[in-house]
Amino acid sequence: MIVEERLIYYLHSLEQENSKILEGIEKEALAARVPIIRKEMQSFLKVLLRITKPECILEVGTAVGFSAILMSEYVSKNTSITTIENYEKRIQEARANFRRAGKDGQITLLEGDAMKVLPELEGPYDFIFMDAAKGQYMAYFPEVLRLLGPGGVLLSDNVLQDGEIIQSRFAVERRDRTIHSRMREYLYTLKHHPDLETTVIPLGDGAALSVKISEMRKNTGE
Repeated sequence: MIVEERLIYYLHSLEQENSKILEGIEKEALAARVPIIRKEMQSFLKVLLRITKPECILEVGTAVGFSAILMSEYVSKNTSITTIENYEKRIQEARANFRRAGKDGQITLLEGDAMKVLPELEGPYDFIFMDAAKGQYMAYFPEVLRLLGPGGVLLSDNVLQDGEIIQSRFAVERRDRTIHSRMREYLYTLKHHPDLETTVIPLGDGAALSVKISEMRKNTGE
């Protein structure tokens, strides 16, 4: 737990319900123990999309399509959303949910391992949502950075691992040490990369919000 549990419950109590289709998908996902973005991230994502008004979105990690549908509800109907998923069962569920929501014309689902799919994309994307296998964020990063346009936003979810990210590698269970070290490397890279300005937020399970700096801005310091 990153933030005090009582505070989280209070913040949840302030939230308005999502659309009926999202509420239904969320209930189904929770019942089937399929992870979807937490309430705090849902709220943050809605506001961020209203501010940035992206025209071309890329999501790495579709699951059952909940977050892709949520994003589609908070952007222009002309905004294109591309999402990548590798797990066949989730692919089928996501496609069905996109049809249920009437969003299959706006959301394009690409099937396969993101490591193979990302190099085939051209971009640029002005908003990228990273919400896939946590141990692979660093591996995806070079292609994600290539695809992100100047001034574009990269939002990475679940980066603080319920607070365990601050623990020593040897204090983490052996089976989790690889993910732990890779996520630490990812966060360090985001914070120190010359092409990015990044803040890490203790929101939900941790979020990293990055903006790609254009060459002109880097040269002028603006």
